[in-house]
Amino acid sequence: MNLLFALLSGLIFGLGLILAGMANPAKVLAFLDLAGLWDPSLALVMGGGIAMGSLAFALARRRTQSLLGLPMQLPTSRQLDRRLIGGSVTFGIGWGLAGICPGPALVLLGSGSDKGMIFVVAMLAGMGAFEILERCSVAAANDKHTHGKTA
Repeated sequence: MNLLFALLSGLIFGLGLILAGMANPAKVLAFLDLAGLWDPSLALVMGGGIAMGSLAFALARRRTQSLLGLPMQLPTSRQLDRRLIGGSVTFGIGWGLAGICPGPALVLLGSGSDKGMIFVVAMLAGMGAFEILERCSVAAANDKHTHGKTA
């Protein structure tokens, strides 16, 4: 049942992206082009998304289980750290250069778009690089901690 709801949610999300024009990199880039031919229409899409997300999180905070009976797993950290800011900046630069973010990239991939395929491959490579760097960082911290105790 959970997989069915995940599939339906993904299909509705993808359809919404297509209808809103978010899966069209040219439309997204026109929205980001504040100094040129700015297209403000995606601001309405973002505003609607923020409003719905805010409402959903407000309702979710009052619950201990999802509607499907699963435990609620909401983020608890409110800390702005280097990782969050760095990730946000990296995401913004990528979005600004390509006009694509992860959700629309999957829609484009499903439609057979070359741009979508290139973006998804680059996204997966970035995720892999992050995992490698994270493991190296954790290993280095563990080595430092281990050597600090024995010394």
